[in-house]
Amino acid sequence: MMPRTRIKICGLTRPQDVDAAVAAGVDALGFVFYPHSPRYVTPAVAAELIARLPPFVSAVGLFVNADAEQVAAVLEEAPLALLQFHGDESLEQCVAIAERVRRPFVRAVRIGGDAVPDLLECERSYRAASPLFAGLLLDAHAEGYGGSGKVFDWSLIPEELAPRVVLSGGLSVHNAIDAVSRVRPYAVDVSSGVEQAKGIKDAAKIRAFVEAIRQAEAGLVSHTESSRN
Repeated sequence: MMPRTRIKICGLTRPQDVDAAVAAGVDALGFVFYPHSPRYVTPAVAAELIARLPPFVSAVGLFVNADAEQVAAVLEEAPLALLQFHGDESLEQCVAIAERVRRPFVRAVRIGGDAVPDLLECERSYRAASPLFAGLLLDAHAEGYGGSGKVFDWSLIPEELAPRVVLSGGLSVHNAIDAVSRVRPYAVDVSSGVEQAKGIKDAAKIRAFVEAIRQAEAGLVSHTESSRN
């Protein structure tokens, strides 16, 4: 049986959007603590939104070039389960912050431009550096940080690595089936693809995105069973 693809909706700012995502059956919600983002929320607002989450729906905090004290200050108000480092933090900085606040973390890697990182070596380095490392999130390279709505070349993801990554970057209902069918990631992360405007989610788009992911999984299972027969 194919493992279920985990789904994270990022950039939540409103209670009704949190409720819509939970009702659609997502696994994690992301809250942006980067003040320059249109999806930024204060720790106090994030705490109110996280209080709406039922058991087993995780709250993820997205940080860009924050230091340990800043992350710790957020955690004093907002009970995050997982950190997502999305800036220019070094391996050492990611590990130090995670150890300071005692939270697991994922590292965003932006793919595109002139240089293509060695993703397998990147994963090995982080995993060797800390037991708090939870995995890589792969996003498209763009000016600024996150939420660009751009798709990168998925063929750059090593087949060996794909089942362990979080796939992000320009995902929407229109390419969700193709993304899961081609990459088969552990999880997908969507933000702009389910929005009416930046930071304002669309409940219908969230439902459609989740349904597309499940449709892709069903298609892969059917294909596998047909191949066996």
